[in-house]
Amino acid sequence: MSLVPNDLKFTENHEWVLLEENGVARVGITDHAQAMLGDLVFIELPEEGTTLAFGEECAVVESVKAASDVYSPLSGEVIANNPALEETPETINTDPYHEGWIFKLQLADTSELDNLLDAAAYTALCAQEDN
Repeated sequence: MSLVPNDLKFTENHEWVLLEENGVARVGITDHAQAMLGDLVFIELPEEGTTLAFGEECAVVESVKAASDVYSPLSGEVIANNPALEETPETINTDPYHEGWIFKLQLADTSELDNLLDAAAYTALCAQEDN
């Protein structure tokens, strides 16, 4: 079973969100997603200053198996990305919830967090997909 931290929110597309201070959300892909993709070899990060809408494609992760889009789990402006991933995208495989974060958003509407899954709901989704 994949690691699913209780302090995060999740999307049905396997992105995770950590709400930081001042309406900033850190975003990445889940342990379940990286396990399904396999060894990551490339990432295309969203550009700082880009305004994203909920559900908008904003990044791409490529593995030895496939390429997969990353969708913005919330609306807001990209205020940072994780440039270390350009050199070592495999960091997402080894540490998806800490060093493997992809970007940070200054949220346009924090109430959108209510639309995301908690750890229990996300775990149930993954179990359903695995069957």
